Amino acid sequence: MTDITADSTAAGQAGTAADAPVFVKRRMPFRRWFRTVGWRHLVGLVALAFALFPVLFVVSSSLNPAGTLGGSTLIPSDVSFINYRDLLNGTDAPYLDWLVNTLFVAGGAAVLNTGLAAFASYAFSRMRFAGRRSGLLAILLIQMFPTTLLFVALFVFVTDIGGVFPGLGLGSRTMLLIIYLGGALGINTWLIKGYFDTIPRDLDESALIDGATHAQIFFRVILPLAAPILAVVALITFVFTINEFVVASVVLGQGDDNNFTLAVGMFRFIDGQGGEWGQFAAGSVMSAIPVVLLFLFLQRWIVSGLTAGAVKG
Repeated sequence: MTDITADSTAAGQAGTAADAPVFVKRRMPFRRWFRTVGWRHLVGLVALAFALFPVLFVVSSSLNPAGTLGGSTLIPSDVSFINYRDLLNGTDAPYLDWLVNTLFVAGGAAVLNTGLAAFASYAFSRMRFAGRRSGLLAILLIQMFPTTLLFVALFVFVTDIGGVFPGLGLGSRTMLLIIYLGGALGINTWLIKGYFDTIPRDLDESALIDGATHAQIFFRVILPLAAPILAVVALITFVFTINEFVVASVVLGQGDDNNFTLAVGMFRFIDGQGGEWGQFAAGSVMSAIPVVLLFLFLQRWIVSGLTAGAVKG
């Protein structure tokens, strides 16, 4: 009896498996695929080509031993590193000094500006005091005025400061760093405050019950949780500072050539040489290396830092 039941069960399972419908995945027609999905790939490829074209052209120009832009192509026929060698040797320009100055100013501005913005953001996010709302509106409205309005006042201010403190006058890297500290402080404060608002206040209350002070809460609770937005703000400040030219030319343009940043130095170099575009392209390529390395180092925090805090302020 058991054998008959087992045989009937096996036969039933075999019949069920044989009768089960077989689904064959059909390939979507090309026209339908292109209307639904393919056009997105096409747009992405066009955008990628549009973004990579100037980069490839600059890299090709830096490898062109002729030192001109007229004979440069996307794929150089004659590859040479002579432009990099001449630029690093400092025969025509103190490029390494400019690079060190730029890293000093941009790195210092990124770290200090992020720290100051974090302090201000913590106060606006976690504390309630008179003038809090007006202060937030004030630092937002100040950012709406263009930087060009500051040139005359900035020049006079730096000149007067130099008369009292010669080390902070025109041509001073430290003075340029101090000016950059207040440049993006307002927008950075708003960005970090929006992220701080997403951190539950229950953590602060728990820390207060355990006897922690506001400083301990800020450094041991809030800052570790806000690492993504701090990384984003530091990266944005670093990239802006390393590419900034106008304010740097006002502050450093009257000083020693060795105190120039890359933006000011490379502009003066190509304006004075009048044709060393190969070395100019090589300097531009090498100036992008610190930004790429910093981006790769902070990459795991960037996406979460840009998205979090965007819907609550």
